[in-house]
Amino acid sequence: MTGEAVLFVVATPIGNLEDTSLRAIRILKGVDFIACEDTRKTRFLLTRHGITPSHLVSYHKFNEAKRTVELLEALRLGKSVALVSNAGTPGISDPGARLVQAAVENEVRVEVIPGPSAITAALSVSCLPKEEFVFCGFIPRRETARRKKFAGMKDEERTMVFFETANRLAKSLADMEAAFGDRKVEIARELTKIHEEVIRTSLSEAMARLQEKRVKGEIVLIVEGAREAIASATGVEKRNLYRELAREKERRRTSL
Repeated sequence: MTGEAVLFVVATPIGNLEDTSLRAIRILKGVDFIACEDTRKTRFLLTRHGITPSHLVSYHKFNEAKRTVELLEALRLGKSVALVSNAGTPGISDPGARLVQAAVENEVRVEVIPGPSAITAALSVSCLPKEEFVFCGFIPRRETARRKKFAGMKDEERTMVFFETANRLAKSLADMEAAFGDRKVEIARELTKIHEEVIRTSLSEAMARLQEKRVKGEIVLIVEGAREAIASATGVEKRNLYRELAREKERRRTSL
């Protein structure tokens, strides 16, 4: 593949290594460089599929700026580069967006090798509406930022998708309930792995459940939107929700 300047954005498994596509294997075998978030994890994946990992370059949030310049120069010289993250699709809550932008601005061809995504994997087995959804990324670590984020999203009518870690899950669920009220939520954890599980419950019930048993692993949270919450509420709950939505709209109108 030497002599062809192409940046390949390659999706890799979110857990099960058998989810690597045949096309991804072919591309990873043939490129001049593989830019990866963690060379150790990528080396393990490559070895699993019989690829000699002799052309790995680290590309993570701490060296992203410097590496982008170096990789762009390699692309200008006609080299091919595959961009991978630790899991899933690069550039979505993972390093990669900067390199893609730089390649496009310098008229380097960018080609996607699609594959696993924790977002779509969780939604595909969800029972919440998914015709329209909004991906909200990782929930902020700090309490103030987290509560501000949820307060700004309480009127969001689309299904919301978040990433969260197991050790912060309980705090995030509590802050969600305080901001959103009691809504349906699905906790998808360890997707594609041995202990894969999807817990379909409500925010209040999830809190009670976590008191009995803490969950582990990588987590995707799917939360119903405001419109669905109203549709599924009781008469009294609906009236309260409508009042709160009306108050919020009035506050926004008067603040303009």
